[in-house]
Formats: sequence, structure tokens, C-alpha cells
Amino acid sequence: MSIQPGYIEHHKSGELDKRISILQEILKDCVLCARNCHINRNNQLGWCKTGRLARISSYSAHFGEEKPLVGMMGSGTIFFTNCNLGCIFCQNYTISHLGEGTEINKFELANIMLKLQEMGCHNINFVSPSHVVTQIVESLPIAIEGGLNVPLVYNTGGYDNPDTIKLLDGIIDIYMPDIKYGDNDIGYELSCAKDYWDISKKCLKIMHKQVGDLVIEDDIAKKGLMVRHLVLPNKLSTSEAIFEFLAEEVSTNTYLNIMDQYYPSYKADSIGNINRKVSMREYKETIALAKSLGLFRLD
Repeated sequence: MSIQPGYIEHHKSGELDKRISILQEILKDCVLCARNCHINRNNQLGWCKTGRLARISSYSAHFGEEKPLVGMMGSGTIFFTNCNLGCIFCQNYTISHLGEGTEINKFELANIMLKLQEMGCHNINFVSPSHVVTQIVESLPIAIEGGLNVPLVYNTGGYDNPDTIKLLDGIIDIYMPDIKYGDNDIGYELSCAKDYWDISKKCLKIMHKQVGDLVIEDDIAKKGLMVRHLVLPNKLSTSEAIFEFLAEEVSTNTYLNIMDQYYPSYKADSIGNINRKVSMREYKETIALAKSLGLFRLD
């Protein structure tokens, strides 16, 4: 039996409206993400430099995502402007750091979702959503009334407020955190997030509890947890700690995409320990490490 997105039932039952009210209140003293800025997003800007309205840089049927998301027709990606991380090697820094993009309201966001679905996209893929969860969720009733019925993908940098993730239970179908480091100190050094690993671990467990291991039907992801991990030079991604945690406290059946496309971008070319590409040897060693720790579902 095909898995149906949970957000549709939440809309019918009125639960979605309850979550929207809670999330709108949070914006008044914002703790949506792990930054916990405690500012009123209706008239102030915090770390994410995003106010009451979300900003997007682009949307499209994207074919560069993981195979179970892309299928034949692509993943319907919506790239949100700004970010709640401060990665000094960001490859999309003009969007995430410099704020390139356009403000949109909930009706426009809903229409984008519907347009992507009409294009045949297998899912709606929210990229960098941590700071705009309220704006995403409050657009859903409009999109649902318009016929939205594909899975929703939460494509995050891994620095989310665990309490916000709890509010997404039954709304998000596929979580895809990009877990960058298994060490708080490195998280602070490279992304200005002093508790990055502690936060990521909490969120990973909540995400998996909500959606479980990835379920694929007819080669297309329908529900579950997908984890990304970018290999950094000189073992700065501290992969072993991440893989051990996934294997021991989440699931050895975790769908894991270990990525090798790092290159020094933004400020990284001037910093000695990350100013080069990852070698093939480093990448292969990371793959072997994951396998040795019991993770077998590797992309």
C-alpha cells in the first residue's frame, strides 16, 4: 500500500492549524532554530537575517539530489535565502551569507509547491528551512486545498531546535539533515555553532523516531530519514563520531550519502586546514569507515 503524506490528515483534523498557531507565536520570541535569538521576527532580524516573510533564491525540478528523491522527474527544490549556520566554506555563500533572493508570502510559496508538483516532481524539497519553518507550515493549508499530495522533504544543515522538529511530526515525510561534524569545537570553528554536534544528535533521534528508516516505493523515497555527510580534508568532518552515533543510537539501516564534492569556497581558500579538495584516498577511507561500523545503506 502506498504511503500517503501525513500533512493531509493533519489538515483534515485541524491539527495543522494548531501547529501553525504555535509556530506563529514562536516568531514573536524566536527560537525556531538552535540559535535561540529571542527576537520578534515580525519587526526584527536575528542571526538568519530573515523577518516575517521567507525569502527564496530559486525553485526548480532538481536532478542533482539523491537518486530516491530525483527519480525520473526531479526533486522539487525550493532554495531559501539565508541560513542559521555560518560555514566559512559555504559553496552557496551568495545565497546563505549575502542574502540573494526575493521575499514571498504564504500564498506565493504555496503556489510554488503546486507548480513543482504540476511539473511532475516527486516531492517538495525545502532547502535550508530551519529559520523559516513557520512560513513553510502556514503555507501548507493553501497548497493542500490546491491539491498538494507529494512528500515533503526537510533538507537541513542539521542545526535545528529539537522542539521545532517535534512540531513537524506528521507534517514532514522525509528528513534529510546534512550532518557536518561530530565535534562541537569544530562546529564552532567552521560554522560558528558551538553546540552543533550536541544539537544534531538530539535532532537525529527525534527525526528517526518520527519517520523511521527510509522507505522507497518504485525507486522513489516516500518517507524516512536520509543523512548527508560531506567529507572535509584532514578529517575535519570527524566522520567516525557521526557514523558511530548513527549505527549505535539511530539505525544501521540509515540511508547515508557520503559526499566527496568539497572544494574551498567563500573564506576557506585562505585557511590552511581546509584550503584544498578532498583526496580520493580520504573519501574511500571514509566510506570504508562507515561500512566497518555497520552502516550498509550507502549512496
